[in-house]
Amino acid sequence: MTTELRFGWLSPVIGNQWSDHKPIVVHQEQHILPTATKHFDSLWIADHFYGFDAKTDPFMEGWTTLTWLAAKFPDVLLCHHVLGVGYRPPALTAKMAATLQVLSGNRFILGIGAGWRGPEYEAYGYEFPKPSVRFAQLDEMLQICKLMWTQDEPVFQGNHYSIDGAAAPPRPEVVPPICIGASGEQIGLPLVGRHADIWNGFPKGDDNDWLRKVDIVHRSAVDAGRDPADIEISQTIEKALPETDAESAELFEFLVRKVELGVRHFVMDFGNPTTDEHVLRFVEQVMTPLKEA
Repeated sequence: MTTELRFGWLSPVIGNQWSDHKPIVVHQEQHILPTATKHFDSLWIADHFYGFDAKTDPFMEGWTTLTWLAAKFPDVLLCHHVLGVGYRPPALTAKMAATLQVLSGNRFILGIGAGWRGPEYEAYGYEFPKPSVRFAQLDEMLQICKLMWTQDEPVFQGNHYSIDGAAAPPRPEVVPPICIGASGEQIGLPLVGRHADIWNGFPKGDDNDWLRKVDIVHRSAVDAGRDPADIEISQTIEKALPETDAESAELFEFLVRKVELGVRHFVMDFGNPTTDEHVLRFVEQVMTPLKEA
């Protein structure tokens, strides 16, 4: 895994009262992403089915939206933030991932987690078991994905899922990296250590809490016979685009500390900027100096 700093742009798929109930990603595709994707390394899309303020607020489906953006912007990596394990059957997820990897020219990252939004699962008729079961399902799903991406006649029999010859042609020439979003120290982070190429962690608590979580990921990787350095550490940062030199300096110092804590892939959630006016300010005053440093 690269040790260079990388920056992702998270484009919100929701439409709410602050965006005149129009999906933010639709506006960004026209007015912001043509500028942003020239400088950012990756593009991220959430995976939910309806909004958080009102159920009637638009919320674009994640796979469809990311595929649409893959065709629009051919030079960035593509990742979900993150898929819910229970929203799609494992073999279907593996097949969709293989297809998008081929069509995008090997730019797809499988971003996935155990899911957390129980009412949404239940509204769509999906089971929402306890966390330990959801993480066990995620473990089995990732095993199935790896088999389907690398074998012509994959077979798997688990406690939750099974496949028997679930081929996924054309198999991708480059196996999609796996990004896991998790924070639980007993189950989630050990799973990251076993399977993830990228860990998207949640910056809750103080620096010591974060470093403890990093240590769990690294020790779990060693226990699984993996090199901890192969796991890229990512964080999602919710900040507004800087509009002044002072705001750029403040954000730069904030991210410097994150780098000192081991973060190598920043997923920037800038919310709903209406123009690309300040994108280049961030690139020139924050992103580029960080990468050069």
